[in-house]
Amino acid sequence: MRRIAIATGTRADWGLLSGIARELDARPDCHVMVIATNMHLSPRYGNTVDEIIADGFTPAATVDMKIDEADASTVATVGMMARCMEGMAEALDRLRPDLLVILGDRFEMLATASAALMMRVPIVHIAGGEISEGAVDDSIRHAITKMASLHLTATEPYRQRVIAMGESPDRVINTGAIGVYNILNEPLMSRDELEASIGFELPAGSMLVTYHPATLDDADPAERCRALLDALDRFPDSHVVITYPNNDARGRVIIGMIEDYGHRNPHRVKIVPSLGKLRYLSALRCVDAVVGNSSSGIVEVPSMGIPTVDIGMRQRGRLASDSVIHCGDSADEITAAISLALSDEGRNRAGQAVNPYYQPDTLGIITRAIATTPLATLSTKHFYDLHR
Repeated sequence: MRRIAIATGTRADWGLLSGIARELDARPDCHVMVIATNMHLSPRYGNTVDEIIADGFTPAATVDMKIDEADASTVATVGMMARCMEGMAEALDRLRPDLLVILGDRFEMLATASAALMMRVPIVHIAGGEISEGAVDDSIRHAITKMASLHLTATEPYRQRVIAMGESPDRVINTGAIGVYNILNEPLMSRDELEASIGFELPAGSMLVTYHPATLDDADPAERCRALLDALDRFPDSHVVITYPNNDARGRVIIGMIEDYGHRNPHRVKIVPSLGKLRYLSALRCVDAVVGNSSSGIVEVPSMGIPTVDIGMRQRGRLASDSVIHCGDSADEITAAISLALSDEGRNRAGQAVNPYYQPDTLGIITRAIATTPLATLSTKHFYDLHR
């Protein structure tokens, strides 16, 4: 039986990984072990380890990075990474998995991949080859690619980019994006159920907002967030749900600002630290636009037929559907983009757009690759030279 460890650090990556975990665990030839770390263990960010347990997976290991005790500096982030790496090494030594599944590009996953590399645990990397020029995540993603042995990319151009980085083509599989599959295949809450769950109504013109610090932006994140909130003030008839940012360096100032904004506008603004996968996906069916700089606005949201307003540099470089409206960081630029998103033109464009991240059997392709790729082929790597 193949022993598969799945590492997860945030509400977002577990929302993408949970279906994969269930599908693998249902196979008689696989045993799944979830390792939870980072934001999952934080009261500030909603103790989302409870969502993992509710999905039927009591974590086989938890790695506490002590994020609630750390300040919001980059030095503190490095300290959290060190604690994560040490804890992951201990967990992997105890669990002895045959494979470790990692998704994406966050700093705790760089620490996790580093531990696995030294412990000689082959890494399966989901969502490599992508570009997000405004965040340090971009470099992290490519670093994990070079540590991983099996690559599951979301589009063919991303597959080709991973191969260009020296990875053998037979180990790089274009699967489509798992988040898109989830939106199109999972049962969602009705509008009434969602509104009752969050205690907030979502009438026509509502927006869902998630804004993270762009970690390579030299500007003050408070200044950037203030521009977004100023823009939202210009749509007084729109109800707005705002979720917390991730725990990137300089992110706590954003939390304080959006909480204050919610307190000042209780009739039209709802602050939710974490919606979780079901409520988040359900909200996409109930709002008229998604606003912010989350990768979800680029990857998953277009499949719901609604516009995305993508602010600033954080996601610059990603493939994007015609439904995505890119804009600058100023209040005027954000206002113009939201106005377009809520217009008939914006809605019509989104309704006709094609999502480049869609494939019909993403879940099956991913789980078969993880469950059946011969382990012997993953134990060593050779650099694949495009010019040989």
